[in-house]
Amino acid sequence: MDMDETKILIVGGSSGMGLALARRCLAEGSGVIIAWRNAARLNAARDELDRPAALATAMADISREAEVAALFARRLEHIVSTAADIEGAYRLLPEIELSAAQKVVDSKFYGPLLLAKHGAPKLSANGSLTFVSGIAAYRPAARGSVVAAVNAGLEGLVRALAIELAPIRVNAVSPGWVDTPIWQFVAGDAKDETLAAMAKRPPAGRVGRPEDIADAIRFLMGNGFTTGTTLHVEGGQRLV
Repeated sequence: MDMDETKILIVGGSSGMGLALARRCLAEGSGVIIAWRNAARLNAARDELDRPAALATAMADISREAEVAALFARRLEHIVSTAADIEGAYRLLPEIELSAAQKVVDSKFYGPLLLAKHGAPKLSANGSLTFVSGIAAYRPAARGSVVAAVNAGLEGLVRALAIELAPIRVNAVSPGWVDTPIWQFVAGDAKDETLAAMAKRPPAGRVGRPEDIADAIRFLMGNGFTTGTTLHVEGGQRLV
């Protein structure tokens, strides 16, 4: 697919996987809008990408329907959400606070639902929506029940939306362990040690990089014969 002049909205594009995708799309000549609720992070991303002519930013909390609707003042070709608010979510069942669980649901389920509701009418028939689920849906662990359940729910939503919104394509990418800032919430000061130990486990012999996931999302955006699919990018982690 020729990406020149393509308009792409990336929710969560201020860091990690979303930022890597924004960088790649800008390099291909696309116009990119990155959206998140934190102005400081948006400003930092704009400075890092250094592409003011092709890059726009938008403040939005995707758990708030009015703010999602306001993102779609013009037509787009592709919508991507890498957003995940998991702070406080990785807890054993007796310790789980509903407020933390609700943030995961808002960012990884209701947010994509609202993006589809308000964004699909602004997409061309060749457009796409791509969301990010995760390995927890397939390899759940203690402390990860909320994230596992929401990832699985998101993938169910993707399949249903692929039918309802056709011919617009709707897909998900399911990453394994990827070295992104989100691990600060999962492992805290033990982030580097935790990821180093994890790198020894999957057949690929390493943890993922944000660019790995950006490549997968870019494939789903460009492949016109893929919809209702979850693309696993996890170094073979599901096999072990």
